[in-house]
Formats: sequence, structure tokens, C-alpha cells
Amino acid sequence: MARARSIRAFRRACAVLPGGVDSPVRAYAAVGGSPVFLAWGSGARVGDIDGNVYTDYVGSWGPLLLGHADPAVVRAIARRAASGLSFGACTELESDLAEEVRAAFPSCERVRLVTSGTEAVMSAVRLARAATRRDGILKFAGCYHGHSDSLLVSAGSGALTFGVPSSPGVPQALAKLTSVLPYNDLEAVARLLKKKGRSIAAVIVEPVAGNMGVVAPAPGFLKGLRALCTRHGCLLIFDEVISGFRVSRGGAQAEYRIRPDLTVLGKILGGGLPAAAYGGPAKIMKLLAPEGPVYQAGTLSGNPLAMEAGIQTLRQLKDRKIYTRLERLSSKLQAGLQEASRDSGTPLCVNRVGSVLTPFFCRGPVTDLQTAMKADTKAYARFFQGMLTRGILLPPSQFEAWFLSAAHTEAMVDRTVAAAREALLESASP
Repeated sequence: MARARSIRAFRRACAVLPGGVDSPVRAYAAVGGSPVFLAWGSGARVGDIDGNVYTDYVGSWGPLLLGHADPAVVRAIARRAASGLSFGACTELESDLAEEVRAAFPSCERVRLVTSGTEAVMSAVRLARAATRRDGILKFAGCYHGHSDSLLVSAGSGALTFGVPSSPGVPQALAKLTSVLPYNDLEAVARLLKKKGRSIAAVIVEPVAGNMGVVAPAPGFLKGLRALCTRHGCLLIFDEVISGFRVSRGGAQAEYRIRPDLTVLGKILGGGLPAAAYGGPAKIMKLLAPEGPVYQAGTLSGNPLAMEAGIQTLRQLKDRKIYTRLERLSSKLQAGLQEASRDSGTPLCVNRVGSVLTPFFCRGPVTDLQTAMKADTKAYARFFQGMLTRGILLPPSQFEAWFLSAAHTEAMVDRTVAAAREALLESASP
């Protein structure tokens, strides 16, 4: 499989972009080799600048639930572009998209539209601090909520811990306001909130973890978080940037029947264009300027092209048949990977929730960051390269999610499983 043009393109990029990329995982550091440079996408396939075609399980990291270049979305964007790309002023499209969100997420009585998931999380945390008049935040190890300073922290030693900066440039004093606990450990949350609940403004969680690989919430975990937050007067924030509209049309909160205080959305919300949002009860959201004192603004918030793409995407997702079909395809892929694992003798724990999954190269179970880190990353790197040569594009990291779309077919899944069996057998050979 020729990749000469992609290699040259990466060398060129390294001369003008830090590390040659605008988002670190794209550099392929975790899997080796030079990154693929894509030129086009259609349905569930993408093509690179060398002319290679791949079945795509990255899907722009989640937004493309309908597949690449969905015709209805593309037509809507083209019509809108002809009327102007950006105004920095009010349009009816903002209300149209916000109403779609509210219909799918009843917990979001009011919605503020922004441009990125990081911006939405940062703003939701600020709002929670203002609403509770507290400064502390509790997050979970392995859950990624964007790169804002308050949440770019890792766990220190011990089960009950203040966060420590996980990146230079994050002030130690700010990181100490964030506590980090193991995902799915409700007892640890109860102990921490009993000790210092009056200082915690919010507990933020991916209700379905997707940034240490896919990890489902343990039975009772989310319900327990809801009860503990209510008891201690702190807000529960669901980061549904990945799970929103993907686990179900109403996100993980609909699937698990939990009502958070604030919800963060992104990815599918913009239909492939940059858009995100945060929402919650009117009594909390009214604290935002200009109605209230909590300031947040953005020139490109509510950009008409992103709004149009999001509206067209969400309206199509009202068809429940899409989710039924995605569940069938995703289940088939999960079962196929597990069977290929047994055939090759390679330990594989395939975690899946809806149309997102991660095959961890370990025996499992994988229930939190600590167990996820037992995965054999070198084995995944070999598997990734083996799949790439067979025309299957996977996330270039063991600790990322695979995304299926409505454009994937039974035949594509069959070919993916066949390729996985070959790649696993190949990597297992002495």
C-alpha cells in the first residue's frame, strides 16, 4: 500500500505545525509510522492522498453518525453558504437547533450554543461554580473533558486526591481545586463528598466513558452519583460530547434514565462542523450573561453553517430505525472481534455501548482507567498497522473509541472482521 505522498505531506507539516499536527493523536505516535493524510470521505469510506481507500471507524472521532458527506447535510450546508458564512448576529437557526436539543434532552430547558466541547465544558464548570458559590470540581480518572485548565489534571497518589497538573502551563493552585477519583467507584465518591462536599461545586462525568477507550458505567454508578450530588448540594454535569445522540437520541441520560443538572453536547450536534452546547434548567441557565452575571461569549457561536448541519443531522436521527440498525451492526462487529480473538489466541476484551466500541488488548474486564492501562499497547499498534494495510482505518491509539455510522453495511463489518482475524493471526505468529 503506497503512502509516499502522505509521508512527504507529514514532513512538510512538521515544518510549520508543532509535531506536524493540530491535535496530538493524529501524529500516530502511539502506533508508529507516518499518519495518513485524507483527501475525501463518502459514506463509511475515506480516501488518502496516495489513492488508498479505507473503511473508516474514526468518523471524525464521533460526529459522523450518518457517515461522511451525507447528501441531505451537504445540500443544506451548500444552500446556507450561498446566503452567507457567518454574521456574528442572531439567526433563527440557533433557535431551531436549540429546540431540537431540548426535544431530545428534556433536562436542557435552556441551551447555550458554542463552538467546541472544550469551550462548552469550561463554561458549564464556570456556571456550576457561580450557581453553587463553591470552587471545587470532582472528575474521574480517564474521563477527558477538553483541555481547559480546571480539567486538564490527573490523579495523584491515593484514592482521595487533589488533582495535579497533567500539562505544563496548568497552574498548580488551579489544579488543586479539582479532585480525581476512579471511574465507577461510587464508594470513593461518597467518602470524598462526606469529607468535603460543601466545597464541591460539581461532579463532572462522561456517563459512558469514551476517552480511555469505551467503558460503560457500572450498574448503579450514575444513579448513585445523582443521589450523592443531590444530598451534598453539588451539581451533576454529564459530558455527553461523545454519548449525546449516539448512545441514543437522548444520550446516555435517556438510556440510563438519569437527569443531570447540566449537560454538555458536541460532536453529532454540529453534524461534522464545529459546534457544541451546554444546557440545563432555566433557573441555572439564566445566570448566564446577558440575563445574569456569568460571562461567556463567542463570535462564531451559532455559526449558520454549523447550525444547518446540526439541524439536518438531528432531524434525520428521529428515525429510530437508524439506531436499531446501528445496534445490530455494532453487536455483530463486537462478536466478530471476540471470535477473531479466540481464533488467534490473542486476549481481547471488547467493550461496547451502542455504536461505540473499543477492543482492549487484555483479558479484561476493563471497568476504569487502571484496568484499561493493562492493555498491551504494542499489540494494538501491530494490529492497527495490519488493519491499515488491509484497508481498515482505526483510531491510532489503544485508548480511543471506534465509531460506526449509518453508512456502514453488513458487508463492511464482515470484511472488517475478516481483516481483524488475519491481522491478529499475523501479529501472533512468531
